Amino acid sequence: MTAASRRSILTALICLAMAPHPGLAGGPPPARKEPVTDTYFGTSIVDNYRWMEQVDSPEMKEWLKGQADYTNDVIHRIPGRDSLYNDFVRLDAMRPVLVAGVVRKSGRYFYRKTLPTENVGRLFYRDKINGPEHLLFDPTEGAAGKSISLSFFIPSEDGKRIVLGVAENGSESSTLRILNVATRKFEAETIAPVGQSAIAWTKDGSGFAYNRLNSGNVHDVHRQVSTVDYYHAVGTDPGKDVPLLSAAKYPSLGMKPEDIPFVSFSNDFRYLFGTPASVRNDLTVFYAPASQLLSGQIDWKLLIKPDDQVVNFVTHGDQIFLLSHKDAAKYKILSTSLREPDIAHANVVMPEGKEIVDGLDGTKNYLLATTSDGINNRLFTYAYAKPSWDETKLPHNGTIVVGGYDITSDDAEAVITSWTKPTELYEYTVGKGTMAISPLYVRPSYPGVEDIVVDEAQAPAPDGTMVPLSIIYNKRVVRDGSAQCYLSGYGAYGISLKPRFGLINLGLINRGVIVAQAHVRGGGEKGFDWYHAGYKTTKANTWKDFIACAEYLVKEKYTSPEHLFGEGTSAGGILIGRAITERPDLFGAAICNVPCANTIRMEAMPNGPVNMPEFGTVKDSTECRGLLEMDALSHVKQGVKYPAVICVGGANDPRVIVWQPAKFAAALQNSTGSGRPVLLQVNYDDGHFTEDKKVTFRNFANMFAFSLWQTGHRDFQMPN
Repeated sequence: MTAASRRSILTALICLAMAPHPGLAGGPPPARKEPVTDTYFGTSIVDNYRWMEQVDSPEMKEWLKGQADYTNDVIHRIPGRDSLYNDFVRLDAMRPVLVAGVVRKSGRYFYRKTLPTENVGRLFYRDKINGPEHLLFDPTEGAAGKSISLSFFIPSEDGKRIVLGVAENGSESSTLRILNVATRKFEAETIAPVGQSAIAWTKDGSGFAYNRLNSGNVHDVHRQVSTVDYYHAVGTDPGKDVPLLSAAKYPSLGMKPEDIPFVSFSNDFRYLFGTPASVRNDLTVFYAPASQLLSGQIDWKLLIKPDDQVVNFVTHGDQIFLLSHKDAAKYKILSTSLREPDIAHANVVMPEGKEIVDGLDGTKNYLLATTSDGINNRLFTYAYAKPSWDETKLPHNGTIVVGGYDITSDDAEAVITSWTKPTELYEYTVGKGTMAISPLYVRPSYPGVEDIVVDEAQAPAPDGTMVPLSIIYNKRVVRDGSAQCYLSGYGAYGISLKPRFGLINLGLINRGVIVAQAHVRGGGEKGFDWYHAGYKTTKANTWKDFIACAEYLVKEKYTSPEHLFGEGTSAGGILIGRAITERPDLFGAAICNVPCANTIRMEAMPNGPVNMPEFGTVKDSTECRGLLEMDALSHVKQGVKYPAVICVGGANDPRVIVWQPAKFAAALQNSTGSGRPVLLQVNYDDGHFTEDKKVTFRNFANMFAFSLWQTGHRDFQMPN
């Protein structure tokens, strides 16, 4: 089709564009329809926007740019938008410093540090935790105005070298560099593209294992298919790196093309572990003696198979401790010997209890485990020398993440947060059971925190299941249905949305907005069974739970449909997309942030095949029906009065390609009968997410300003 023909079609179809909202001139550029019909096991689905999947075509680029320009114009005319952005900046400035990712190697502390004036963090180290601070790497040096950030940093065991991952504009295609800590100079070689931070240094620091992508193009469907985990010796040509694990090199292992191979070491460097990773929680792990690393042919043996239902493990000498949900929906901890592993007859170290076991780690002399009642964590330690569990008293209730620094000591780091308490960093001495605020942590002070109220409620789903719902708001909010309410949910991969403090949420709460978190099925809040009740063919429970939470908020007069806006990000796009297509009357607005909105076509994305264990495949008749049911795009109907919607896509997003939100936005724009705006925000300086604060704050300010405008918040209303 010629460019002239395309223009003619666009002109003819302009009547299909979204009706402009009062106060807005014109509308976004219309999306033409070019029907493609697919038949899935007897069910025919018409896709009018398949052409959009050619993201790099001139037509699609032009359409995306037109949508982005229109959205930016609308957003920047919303009163209160700039004020909200400035609120986020001011709140961030009240945190004197943010330290994250603390790693200790050979007594040396490495960490990312971000000041309020900085958009991305810099890498520092200290020889002692109370010692002088040294700058190692600043990603903004030589950036020439580009948004460049430190993707990850992995120090060697002796603390003398660091592998850095550096990426641009939120891309997850990183370039590896090797930094000498003493000289602060880089080795000559670079390795690219690399997508994951699973770097495993050898004990002597002479080299490391890593996984390399096939392409740096985030739109390339082959970028992470049949990849290889390599060994790189420092100072050598990466083109001569040694393959350690791949489906091609070891066909007898039964790895699939979509599996992403990673090689790591046991804590004492006696064993190699090979993991063909996917989004599946249940691990497959091979093992071999570490002495075979560079043998050319590693004698990989099966250690953990999916039927063992192990999701995490820790080693201590020849012992391996396993976190498993086999016959234990709330998980249990097992142990067996690496000399003669027998998981089927493993010892039970911590049996299943009333609370979910959600964390496992270790130090020199202790095993660490955390449990959760769904809201608050507890911390337990287990002495290897005298096996028994002891509980460590925490400074306050909330969520805790704890990890030992290494196996040379019993020192650990603990991060504690809650809905109402800013995240705190502690030094934890295991065995003594003592916790003290880390010298790396600087306590912030934020306005409004003391006025926050939290209601932990349960909403009845259609099948009678009670769905946990956290409701966070300022104590001065009147419960008469007039307050704006931001309802968020996720419900995938068994990920629990635990209590955590967030500056973005605080910015909304201080404006009288109620923030609610729906703990829907598909997450892990109630254990493995809760996860699998919102998985593949049971996925409908995820958005039905979300709808139930929305109905509860309305029934209990926290808000009303015209003041309620829902949000789902990434896999949460299934939740919000199907919630508004099933109950468009229940929401005043919706945020579809980098959403999986066209699940039946997910396998056509670079990140699609690796996600088949979570959502299913079109190649299986039963799983395909589940994908069709969760596909929001195919549930958009002509003339339905949909709420106002903002869809967000990252131009550099390899996980959810920008055509997913684009197709959903186009369908809504061409179909809605409400006359309410449907916008597509395209972030050209972002991927699935980014560390860059100015991009992040802008993104959230845009989404929330739009939603607060459409749900009637007085500070965000355009003049008629």
